[in-house]
Amino acid sequence: MKSLKELMNLDGRVALITGGAGNIGSAIGEALAELGAKIVILDLSQDACDIVSNRIQQQFNIETLPLAIDLSDENSVRGTSDIVLKRFGKLDILVNCAAMVNTANMKGWVAPFQEQGVEVWRLALEVNLTAPFILTQIFADALMKSGHGSVVNVGSIYGMVGPDMRLYEGTNLGNAAAYGASKGGLLQLTRWLATVMAPRVRVNAITPGGVWRNQPEIFVNRYNERTPLKRMGMEEDFKGAVAYFSSDLSAYVTGHNLVVDGGWTTW
Repeated sequence: MKSLKELMNLDGRVALITGGAGNIGSAIGEALAELGAKIVILDLSQDACDIVSNRIQQQFNIETLPLAIDLSDENSVRGTSDIVLKRFGKLDILVNCAAMVNTANMKGWVAPFQEQGVEVWRLALEVNLTAPFILTQIFADALMKSGHGSVVNVGSIYGMVGPDMRLYEGTNLGNAAAYGASKGGLLQLTRWLATVMAPRVRVNAITPGGVWRNQPEIFVNRYNERTPLKRMGMEEDFKGAVAYFSSDLSAYVTGHNLVVDGGWTTW
């Protein structure tokens, strides 16, 4: 019987993290690098990818690949497999973490439902749902050959439940229908892939709750009061969940959604 240390060992494996230059994505990259995996950081900005890749490489003495890809561009997404497989010859772990999220800078996103735009709806579906579908598809053969193939999709509580709009009153924050619909679709895609790609590839999801991003104090206070553990999430809270699904610690787990939300969806 293997020890826990052996089960979580990722030496020799290659992991690709979309949104890898972001707050949660970079924390996931660090977690998997700490366990021994080589890391592909995929994000929109080459400079941001370079910064995170260099930091991980220096901190953990791990080979990394910074890769700038626009996940809303199908041709660019489909070209990802050639780049990664040419460099590493394999892929063992795919973490679909990138997402289009709340931003006041995008017209038709932070807006009343009647004013939410079809263009941002379509873009959210492309980035949050279509890109994970394509990436899993183009890397399917490599993941099946791995012997340890694992896909981890990053969902959201708003892919499980509806928003409590009272949280947003008096702030410039909002909650777009496109975000919840795309994340709900990603959770169902997880279940679908888990059966179709079995037994050689495991497909699971983690579902974060709200993450602290220096939001207005009134919002944070309302959110904390609404959460059994009385705080918002931090990047560190998600490292263990992704490490579990990426490693042999979860070798007999597939199609599961691990909710990391401080109890938000328990009410």
